[in-house]
Amino acid sequence: MSVSLGINERPSGQWRRFRLWVRTHPWRAFAYALFVGFVLLNTWTFRHAWAMTHYSSGGRSTIRPEEMSLAGRAGVLLAGVNLPRPVNDKTPADFDLAFETHRLEVPDGTELEAWHIPHADPRAIVLLFHGYGGCKGRLLNEARAFHELGCSTLLIDFRGSGGSSGSATTLGVYEAEDVASAWRFGQTLADDRPVILFGRSMGSVAILRAIAGDSVSPAAIIIECPFDSLLRTVENRFHVMGLPSFPCAELLVLWGSAQHGMNGFAHNPTEYATRVKCPALLMHGERDKRVSVAEARAVFENLAGEKQFELFPEVGHESCFRTRPDLWTQLVAEFLDRRAARPQR
Repeated sequence: MSVSLGINERPSGQWRRFRLWVRTHPWRAFAYALFVGFVLLNTWTFRHAWAMTHYSSGGRSTIRPEEMSLAGRAGVLLAGVNLPRPVNDKTPADFDLAFETHRLEVPDGTELEAWHIPHADPRAIVLLFHGYGGCKGRLLNEARAFHELGCSTLLIDFRGSGGSSGSATTLGVYEAEDVASAWRFGQTLADDRPVILFGRSMGSVAILRAIAGDSVSPAAIIIECPFDSLLRTVENRFHVMGLPSFPCAELLVLWGSAQHGMNGFAHNPTEYATRVKCPALLMHGERDKRVSVAEARAVFENLAGEKQFELFPEVGHESCFRTRPDLWTQLVAEFLDRRAARPQR
């Protein structure tokens, strides 16, 4: 009986001793609690940063934060997101477009897969760059629209996506090198026609960074929903989920930077825009919760060349063409008419 009581009383005795120690050494206990909390918070943000910037081998993709239930948001906070490697489930052939597949080399050793859709009498060649968690197959609607407007196109998988090598994404930092390599290859296909760059979200940001720092000089750019800074777009994800962003957003950018050997705090498209002097068409969704209208306008205001800002009603952080193909086609056609007139026969 005495042994049994000793075993049952031991946890209670330990708890009493712990409470006595806390009362006796409150500041030391507080320091230990802070240290444990610091370690747990950094471990949590490190794991989340890794999950957000590395594609998984499979499983279901985490749904958009805007569509999550309260339980779903709690699950993401605990377990992190799942970002399966994007796969091209369609090709231009599904849109009755003839195409060629090319492999492009980036100086850092990355190999990119690209689809070239030629046009019999092109006014320009348009290079298309997808957004975060996407692949070139998701730009086929836009590629067909550009083709119908008289352009040949080149669709590129960023590193880690579709048919390209790698398994990580840096939300436009190293993807700018992919844009630069694609632009050099696009020039060989252009046959003295203008080279125009089109990008959505991360693709837009990679284009701006490539122009600012990689000696890329397109005839014009058409961009959709570019974020104004990496830190801000991470903060916005917390706000969409109804959560305070500080200090987790800062820690996510910090650990993501460390994991990829970059400075995410300096990844600011508003600064890149000051060095973009070519004509630009910026399109943005009025209901975009990931990138506010004010943030998109901040990028637009810093563009140094001729520019045009168009707001799409009823559109969120998504393809402007898919939601409003009529308005998108009208605006792009008018822009091309000014920037890429058909060659004289």
